[in-house]
Amino acid sequence: MSFQQEPTMVQVTKILAEFAHGLSYETLPAAVRSRSKQLILDLAGNIIRARHDAESSPSLVAAMMGLGYGNGDCTVLGDSHGYTPPGAAMLNGALAHSLDFDDTHAAGSIHAGAPIIPAAFAVAEQQGAAGRDVIAAIVAGYEIQIRLSLALGPSDHYDRGFHPTATCGIFGATAAAGKLLGLDAAGLASAFGVALSQAAGSMQFLHEGGWTKRSHVGQAAMNGVIAATLAAEGFRGAVDAFEGQVGFLHAYAPAADHARAIADLGGVWETLNVAVKPYPSCRYSHAPLDALIALRAAHQINPQEITRVTVGVSKTGWKIIGDPEITKQHPKSVVDGQFSMPFCAAVALRTGGLGWDDYRRHLTDPETLALCARIETGVDPKADAAFPATMAGRVVIETKSGQYEAYVETPKGEPANFVTDDELLGKFDGLAGPYLGQAALKELSSGLLGLDQVEDVGALLHLSRRSQTMALAGE
Repeated sequence: MSFQQEPTMVQVTKILAEFAHGLSYETLPAAVRSRSKQLILDLAGNIIRARHDAESSPSLVAAMMGLGYGNGDCTVLGDSHGYTPPGAAMLNGALAHSLDFDDTHAAGSIHAGAPIIPAAFAVAEQQGAAGRDVIAAIVAGYEIQIRLSLALGPSDHYDRGFHPTATCGIFGATAAAGKLLGLDAAGLASAFGVALSQAAGSMQFLHEGGWTKRSHVGQAAMNGVIAATLAAEGFRGAVDAFEGQVGFLHAYAPAADHARAIADLGGVWETLNVAVKPYPSCRYSHAPLDALIALRAAHQINPQEITRVTVGVSKTGWKIIGDPEITKQHPKSVVDGQFSMPFCAAVALRTGGLGWDDYRRHLTDPETLALCARIETGVDPKADAAFPATMAGRVVIETKSGQYEAYVETPKGEPANFVTDDELLGKFDGLAGPYLGQAALKELSSGLLGLDQVEDVGALLHLSRRSQTMALAGE
């Protein structure tokens, strides 16, 4: 087998490694500094809640213990135990994505924070890093991970069966971990070469309701820590990890745009294009949910009078939350529900919202499931044209007394329609509040929002440990 080298190959690996190495808190725009702290707070709430209230968490924790990763000093948020750096990164990464309530980047069709922030936290505790250094490392990870997804072309990448949050996420995690380990540009490039052999994440879970969407994001965080550590010890990774003949951009999509991976690097900050989720479901469902909730309130729609609901999203979104229709109309598990437009819509129409606790209540509710069967999902031309710039959606609600329609271009939580600080804190308190005492809850949220003033990130993270807060009854 032979491969043809491009005569004018863009040096993506070298450029991204030099960018990450040169980045510092002081060089970040003020808006990027502020947004990164908001995104860190948002992810922390997801981790704490999932540690106690995601059905996959007990098996994840038990596996880490069985593998010997539960004998260290690093924090898993909301857990009293100390873990090794890889173990903490794995668990925090998997937990961060277990509720599907973590941040998103519309154009990259990616969850940015889940693999990156846990990797940064683990190495920060190991190294005794300060908050400013952690922020710079996390932003470096965001910028690299998102650009790689944009370069691949999310739809093409999905069509090959890959989950970009994991496949691209390992490189963001590697960048963040490598910066905190003090790697120079050559070391970061080598770390990317090591990470290349671990870039994985299959979308097969959509067909079978498995928990692997959560675990392979955690594995991306863990493997990012391992790749960076190997490089820090002098282990050499593959050269030209991204642009090489069988590198990431050639092997993982049919026609990647290499130049897109480095376009406007340091000028346009993709971190500012990351959104926060108001609902714990696939981001493609959020614009329709905004529309359904608004129509329900404006017209006082009685769910029992609904005869039919039609939801239109982009083609990429429909493949994930609408197809196959019969399966989406009959969800069996939380994962099924999170990726079922009919289920999410039915809950919103019955309750006026969608929260994490609604899965437990409604997956077996006969009225909710009956309403699911009356909700159809398809491709809306206008929403499809708006993608990937936005994850737009249209809904039409037909009732016995009339028909109501709405189109939402920019769902709540997107940069152009971002959540307020009060909404962000409300989400954090709602997720973490049941498991942390009020004093620790407030101190932790204040510390994360003021992370640039924190000299010891590990001490701040320790506030989330259950032994220092409040024990969960029954555990």
